[in-house]
Amino acid sequence: MAAPQDNTQAILRVIRRLGVVRPVDLERLGIPRGGLYRLVRKGLVERQARGIYVATRHQLTAGHALAQVAKRVPGGVFCLLTALRFHELTTQNPAEVWIALPEKARKPRLDYPRLRVARFSGAALTEGVEAHLVEGVEVRVYSAAKTVADCFKYRNKVGIDVAVEALRDFGRRHRGGASELARFARVCRVSRVMQPYLDATA
Repeated sequence: MAAPQDNTQAILRVIRRLGVVRPVDLERLGIPRGGLYRLVRKGLVERQARGIYVATRHQLTAGHALAQVAKRVPGGVFCLLTALRFHELTTQNPAEVWIALPEKARKPRLDYPRLRVARFSGAALTEGVEAHLVEGVEVRVYSAAKTVADCFKYRNKVGIDVAVEALRDFGRRHRGGASELARFARVCRVSRVMQPYLDATA
């Protein structure tokens, strides 16, 4: 339902419900950009990054950067160190947000947060994607098992020690997940690479 252009509180309620918004999100609901910019001038809404807005006193979560990136790069999937962190499979705290994109997709230009783009293709791009809700925003993240396999595939980028740590943590947190792990090892074509580490942690 379209909100009246001068209905400040109604527009503010919509922004609070959506959590993290872009002007185009509001335009789809019949709210013109002028309504958003008036709220910014009144101090009721804050611009966090180019094209990204939240209500003042919006409760930020640990996944706030993911919500921002998901709004700006809806075709991406959070992967590798960022996905490990999301699934609590690492002690690493990456300074960049890792996101998977198709090989020919244009690299996004974000002023914040910093992105690290990994190029995926075929089943390695499309399999194992989960959708989670973070601050009202749908965030796409590779599953825990898929992420572990990805870390072995991209071990030259993240480090073999990070991949092995993730494998051990996965074994502790997801008992009975061996078949899922084996499936994604095949998808990522790293079954032979992973097998010695799987044997060592069995």
